[in-house]
Amino acid sequence: QVQLVESGGGLVQAGGSLRLSCAASGRTLTTYNMGWFRQAPGKEREFVACINKGDWNTYYADSVKGRFTISRDNAKNMVHLQMNSLKPEDTAVYYCAVDLRAWAGGWSSNTGAYDYWGQGTQVTVSS
Repeated sequence: QVQLVESGGGLVQAGGSLRLSCAASGRTLTTYNMGWFRQAPGKEREFVACINKGDWNTYYADSVKGRFTISRDNAKNMVHLQMNSLKPEDTAVYYCAVDLRAWAGGWSSNTGAYDYWGQGTQVTVSS
């Protein structure tokens, strides 16, 4: 079993930055694909970013490409999401998740591919 805990959310003005963190226990994250998702009120949970195991390739939703960066901190068994140039439409609860079943080089933007989720952290961007 894996426990994931997100932190770093908050209220920020448009154009500002936040850095989200996801701490894990129960498994070593370096051996799994990790993803960030978000869910705004009244909307479905959507893919934000993913970082692969092994080659550490990263993938992003078009809406955040060039503004967000996903990274790993292996020493602390954590994953981060650096969010720059934030927009009001980025307002959502952000979740990290782990994919225990991805094959080498594969990745997924589907929520169903991820096996464990954190409780989420609220990000609010004011205009």
